[in-house]
This record gives sequence, structure tokens and C-alpha cells, in this order.
Amino acid sequence: MNEPVRKRRGLGRSTVFDVAKLAQTSAISVSRYFKEPDRVSQETRERIKSAIDQLGYIRNEAAGGLASTQGRIVGAIVPSVSNSIFAETIQGLSTTLSKHNYQLLLATHDYSIETEEKVVRAFLGWSPRALVLTGADHSAATETLLAGLHIPVIETWDVRPERPYPQIGFSHRATGRDMTLYLHRRGYRNIVYVDSGIGSDFRARKRAEGYQETMRELGLAPQVVQAVATAPLDAGAEIFSAQMARADRPDALFFANDNMAAGAIYEAARAGIRIPEQCAVAGFGDFPFSEKLTPALTTIRVPRYDIGRMAAQAILLRLGELEEGSAVLAPEPLPYELIARASA
Repeated sequence: MNEPVRKRRGLGRSTVFDVAKLAQTSAISVSRYFKEPDRVSQETRERIKSAIDQLGYIRNEAAGGLASTQGRIVGAIVPSVSNSIFAETIQGLSTTLSKHNYQLLLATHDYSIETEEKVVRAFLGWSPRALVLTGADHSAATETLLAGLHIPVIETWDVRPERPYPQIGFSHRATGRDMTLYLHRRGYRNIVYVDSGIGSDFRARKRAEGYQETMRELGLAPQVVQAVATAPLDAGAEIFSAQMARADRPDALFFANDNMAAGAIYEAARAGIRIPEQCAVAGFGDFPFSEKLTPALTTIRVPRYDIGRMAAQAILLRLGELEEGSAVLAPEPLPYELIARASA
């Protein structure tokens, strides 16, 4: 006899019984697949894994007595906590949610969509009330998981109108365009964009796209170089040194983030190269140290804290914790600011 299909309240996701039915095995075998996989035959493991992927099944980690209830937890996933650019977003989320007695459950994926998928699965196992993601580029398996949820999902740090989830962010393509236009107005022509070199740093790619489109519109040849994915300061220094060794050295370097730009400025000081006279340097993020560099860094300032605050408000509205009109809704896209300083 077929096992009944059972759904957990709130998340709307499949259960161990659904997996067992699709895999043509028992619920006990599915449970054993997670706890003691060596006791399950290879053939059965493959069927169970296929069923899990197809259904977007999430194993519930809550205690048995809590399995049908949800606490006051909101899960948030950011690329990194070592990068201060996301720290303020986390603070905006946490501060706003805590006022309504919600706790933030935080994890990172280190710019890996595969790791993000694993973290999403782990988070959903604890039955969160909402989920906050960074960006809108996810693996196919993550998209399947998200599509099956009945909880608020908010995507931050980007704006993709075609996405089915609320977007709290800004246009990275536009920031790339604006910085390129600024450098052009300042008289620079041989402008190089330095990508972060991190494979899943999709937002840095979008800034590169904005740069490339603008260079072509200006009748100039775009040049994108990839940093080695290592410590950002070292990567910036290495790129700067390599670019200055070229016979046709650039007159401006636009870095994907302020960390790499700082590495370039430090290397210029070591090598005795004057910035911006011999090469201008620009970045993205306006980190706390950016204005303290010598010379101070020209960069893009983005609303880091507001992204977190507005994402939290969007969640609270959807959970019925705020009345309509009581929260400042996020414009689409959020504004940002080009900060002109001495480096360019």
C-alpha cells in the first residue's frame, strides 16, 4: 500500500514518505540513507538521491516534538563575514528583526553556489520563518528548493525584476557604467577593469559588463583582467605590478572591490609610482579604510545597512508583524553614490 503524502506546515516541502514513495523504497531506508548510508545498497542510495533532488526534499533537523512548528528564526546567507561590505547588511537585518523577537541564523557560502545549496538545505531543516539570500544567481537545485517553499524569500544586493522574489539591492551594471564614465570625464582612456577572479562573484561580473558596454559606447577598447583568487590585498598588488610592467600600461585601473584597490595603492607606494599621475585607481564598496588610504580611494558607496534593514522589513510585512505603510519600502533599485577622492 502506498504511503500517505505528508507535508510539513509552513514550508510546503516534501517529507521522507514522499522520497520513499518516489524511490520505491521504505521510509526507514530513507532515514538510514542519512544516518547510516553504508547500510543502504548502492542502487537504493542512487534512487533515494535522485528522489531527493527531484522533490527538493529537506531533512527536518528539529526535534520530533517541534517538527510541525516553526520558531522565530530567519536564515540569511552571505558570501563572507570577513568582508566588511556584508557586515553592515547583517547588522541591519539583525537589529531590525530583533525588535520583533526574531533571531538571525547566519551562514556563508564563500562565493560558491554549490556551498550555498548545501547551506539552504541545512537552514530549511530548521524550519525558518523566512530566508534571505545574497544575489539572484543560484544552482538549479537551489532554485528547485526555493520554488517549493511557502515562506518569504528575499534576494539582496542585486535587482533582477524578472525574479519571483522581492529584490532589495541596486544595479551592479550601472555602478560599472558610472565609474567608467567618471574616469573618462577625468581624461583617462586606457582604462582596465580588474575582476575579483572569484568564479561565483556574479555581481563583480555585472560591474565588468557595465564597464565593457560603456567603453564600447565611448569608442574605446575594454580590457578585463582576472585577479588570482588569493588574499585581495596581494591580488591587487600583483595586478598593479603586472599592469605597470606593460609597454602600453593603463592610465586607470578600476578594481572590482576596495580591498584589491588598496593592494594596488600599497604596491604603488612601494614601487615609487605616483597615483593618480601615473595611473589612477578606483574601487567598489567604500570600505572604512578607503578614505584613509594615501591617496584616498575613489570608489562606489552602496547602502549596505539599508539593504539589511529593508530586507528585514519586507520579511516582517509578509509575516504580518508590520502593518502596511509602517515600513519604508525599498525603491527599485536602491540608490548608490560615486565617491570622488584623490586616487582618480
